[in-house]
Amino acid sequence: MAYLKLDLHDIFNKGKEIDRALLDIIKQATNNKIDIVEIIPGKGTGQLKKKVIRFLNDSKIKQQYSRYKVDNINFGKISVYFNHTKLGKDK
Repeated sequence: MAYLKLDLHDIFNKGKEIDRALLDIIKQATNNKIDIVEIIPGKGTGQLKKKVIRFLNDSKIKQQYSRYKVDNINFGKISVYFNHTKLGKDK
């Protein structure tokens, strides 16, 4: 199972870089038929995690993945799952 990982610790306070990194990782996952993307916003105050979840809930972004899950054990990790066949991207 192929996966990508995006660690946002280094850019936690750079809004435009965060947006660009999130868009890039979703695009890379869809283009390369990656099954899972792990996004690491870290624990911190929770603001970065909320930003990532808002990003994932955007209607245009939501169309590109199957579901996401906030890890119950590691609260600083969000897993985004892709089903390329279901999403019509298996060509």
